[in-house]
Amino acid sequence: MVLGILYLKRLRCILKFKYLFKLLALIFLIGAILFTRYYKFESCYEKDDDTFVGIVTDYKVSDGKISITLKAKEVLIVNYSYNNLVFDKLLYGDKLLVKGELYTPMDSTIFNSFSYKDYLYNRKIFYIVKASSINKIENNSNYFYTLKNVLYDRVNKLKSGNYIKTLLFGDNSLSSDIKDSYRINGISHLFSISGMHINLIIGILYIYLDRITYNKYIKYLISDFFLIFYLIFAYTSSLLRASIMFILSSINYFFKFEINKIDIMLLTLVIAIFINPFIIYDIGFIYSYLISFFLILFYDKYKNKNYFIKVVYTSVISFLVSFPITVFYFYEVNVFSIIINVLIVPIVSVILIPLAIITLFFPICDSIMFFFTSILENISFFLNDISFMRFIFCKPSIIIVILYFVIIYGIYRYNGFIYLFILVALIHYIYPYFNNNLEITMFDVGEGDSYLVSFPNNGGNILIDTGEDDGYSIMKNNIIMYLKSRGIRKLDYVIISHGDKDHIGGLINLTDNFRVDMVIFNRGDKSLLEEEAIDIFEDKDIGYDTFGDKIDIHGIYLYFLNDKIFDNENDNSNVIYFEYLKYKFLFMGDASSNVEDYIMSKYNLSDITFFKVGHHGSKTSSSKRFIDCITPKISLISLGKGNIYGHPNEEVLENLNNSKIYRTDLDGSINIKINKSKVRVRTAIMKEGE
Repeated sequence: MVLGILYLKRLRCILKFKYLFKLLALIFLIGAILFTRYYKFESCYEKDDDTFVGIVTDYKVSDGKISITLKAKEVLIVNYSYNNLVFDKLLYGDKLLVKGELYTPMDSTIFNSFSYKDYLYNRKIFYIVKASSINKIENNSNYFYTLKNVLYDRVNKLKSGNYIKTLLFGDNSLSSDIKDSYRINGISHLFSISGMHINLIIGILYIYLDRITYNKYIKYLISDFFLIFYLIFAYTSSLLRASIMFILSSINYFFKFEINKIDIMLLTLVIAIFINPFIIYDIGFIYSYLISFFLILFYDKYKNKNYFIKVVYTSVISFLVSFPITVFYFYEVNVFSIIINVLIVPIVSVILIPLAIITLFFPICDSIMFFFTSILENISFFLNDISFMRFIFCKPSIIIVILYFVIIYGIYRYNGFIYLFILVALIHYIYPYFNNNLEITMFDVGEGDSYLVSFPNNGGNILIDTGEDDGYSIMKNNIIMYLKSRGIRKLDYVIISHGDKDHIGGLINLTDNFRVDMVIFNRGDKSLLEEEAIDIFEDKDIGYDTFGDKIDIHGIYLYFLNDKIFDNENDNSNVIYFEYLKYKFLFMGDASSNVEDYIMSKYNLSDITFFKVGHHGSKTSSSKRFIDCITPKISLISLGKGNIYGHPNEEVLENLNNSKIYRTDLDGSINIKINKSKVRVRTAIMKEGE
């Protein structure tokens, strides 16, 4: 203790130098970035290890499946499918014996989308265990876990339990739809344990401490120990930030160090990074820290205002700070969120958080809590439908993000900088219109097809097929995110080659979550999936049509070559051909050699530059006579890794041996940029030497 005080006094001396500590904090941050990016952390397990013993720190059960966070020699994610009820009685802190196979978490193979592998790596999780058996070998004996089990057992019985766990325990158990809704409306930060939550909880604690003592030192000391306990119990990155700052502030008051709040914030950052260097990649921490930093920075401008003005100031500052973070990670901002925050902040701070605490101890209040959360959800979903206030921005570079924050700091100095912020945001918004490349992106959707054709200067965007969309939604979580990251705000056309699930499975999800002007089906009979989609389109007034001869995209014509009706659904695939500059493009869907023969007899196709190989490289397509006729320069094959169909066929690959072949199973998604001077190809999976 004495040693700690001596260190704090030495720190006080450092802080007397106006810029020295700020410089040291910056150096520390840069050092953390370099350390986490370039130091290769490795697992203590070998790939062939198959037995693991550890403590349950978290688990999720749904539909006969369980996902367990297991603290073994290192943290592991354990996935297990079961057919008994043993896991209904699983408790936090239980020791398990797990047998199974280690595999590496899946990396994102679609550009600018969420990487589960990176997410886990930043939490020092290197492997997922596909469990073959799980046995409990020891019941929980940890006091913290016992308390957690008691509280969670109590809360899980409540209708508003997910909100209580989110607001008080840092366990965001809200449904993905609700979380997406709050994020779109710019209020998701209200549901992360942060300074607002801590101040309210400590405020309630003070009310009870006032019955014991009015001594501020004692109250600070008790509050600090409470926060340490709370942090151990309900650790989140934002709670860590808020707790460190509160404890540092109490020490500052206790020992009369007279350290200003900005320096305390910088010291908070240093301590947080020292505890966990990877915290700088945690979105919750980034939001929490930067919003708090700028609220403190601007505090003098609104500290003497009334409550309503303070809420407005807080909302505006929170919006400005969160804007570059949001567009960097999610590419979409709701400008209406300033007003939404003004409306919602009082509801969350004055009603929901205190009510969550009351309901935790008095479950009879559950209905009241549920009533208010239901109102909040309905308001949020309603506001989601006000699309004219939602703006999609292309993914900014780190330099642009830094520029935004420099301008925000400039606003603190000079109010006129707000116009510079608006100007930069406007340039950022219209930037896609200055992209003079034609781009083709073949998405890695497994054993399916999905291609994006983007014409220069945002002059038109066409999606050919949507892939399959079972379980984890590739369409919603990856493809749509990529569209937004490119600054694409709508699709002029979605062309469905044919009605098989691996080509149309993501269509409904796409139209539910993204603007589509027109959907084009093929000429053959409609599949059940196509009929289902058409029924939905008629209800939503989404345009759709069947086969046509061609479509015009600002003077570039896309031709539909397959105008014959075949008995086979694959053979009814839309076959699309277009030219741009000196380049020729041919997309075959799942058409077989029968269609190839037909279009060879009808059209003079030759010297195809970019060829989308038919039917995932199946032996039914890409006959030698057809390939010899079109002589493709670059061939694109969309297929699933380790698929059971034997795609691509070796004979097909041999037929294409004079062509540069790109495959989604080996290369991930492929992006092709074409302009007057050159062609550039990049792949989501970088191979050695690239």
